[in-house]
Amino acid sequence: MSEAAEPGTAVAPEPQIVEDPTPPREGTTMTLVDHLSELRRRIAISVVAIGIGAVIGFLLAERIILLLLTPLPDGEVVFLTLGGGFFVYLRIAIIVGLLLALPIVLYQLWAFVAPGLLPEERRAALPWIPMTVVFFLLGCTVAWITLPYAVDFLLGFQIEGSLTALPSAEAYFSFVTIMFLLFGLVMQFPIVLVFLDRLGILNVDQLRHMRRYVLLGVVIFAVVVTPGGDPISPIVLSATMYVLYEFTIFLLVRRKRRSEIDA
Repeated sequence: MSEAAEPGTAVAPEPQIVEDPTPPREGTTMTLVDHLSELRRRIAISVVAIGIGAVIGFLLAERIILLLLTPLPDGEVVFLTLGGGFFVYLRIAIIVGLLLALPIVLYQLWAFVAPGLLPEERRAALPWIPMTVVFFLLGCTVAWITLPYAVDFLLGFQIEGSLTALPSAEAYFSFVTIMFLLFGLVMQFPIVLVFLDRLGILNVDQLRHMRRYVLLGVVIFAVVVTPGGDPISPIVLSATMYVLYEFTIFLLVRRKRRSEIDA
């Protein structure tokens, strides 16, 4: 038995132990230093992979440059600064390095994040990791198909002998790389929508009711972000985004019906 407290003396309450009802996740035993060390290791592997890919890209840069110049009537551009040609090679090398290293970078990201996820979260996310690469390459393919039409439109305002286009290498390859990266990133649209559905932020019924607003939004987005000022690129980009939106709704409806049948 505890002794009675003297009058006027405050009695300190006994500490209570409150148990955390949340079940522990895998990987929570790692300390902050361990997490930072792991993150540094994953970043280092990704940087090395990008560097190796960039070296390969630099060796292939001449062939890639000649291929990207084919939409131009003469297949030629000029560089306006002394180091312009080198920086074009460097730009191509870095982009090729990123593309070649993308599977490794995504794997390193997944390996760092996965231990902190619940088993059902890992099962939901894992199939979509390789799909990001597939969708990105699909976006680059759409950009390559669109590029000649956009270039033809922009060069169609020349006046023989008076108004002649002389595109610089820096401007042309900036236009091309932004276009390819933009189409590749836009192709991730379905993956984002699926994740929002899995997290409970959106559902298929909401996506159905938002169709007209999404259509207006993707048109405005495409007009704002596409480079060059031609109408071809935003039309193709907005159409691609909306088709992906409808494709996502189709996938979510199928998954919902299948889960209802299984239940």
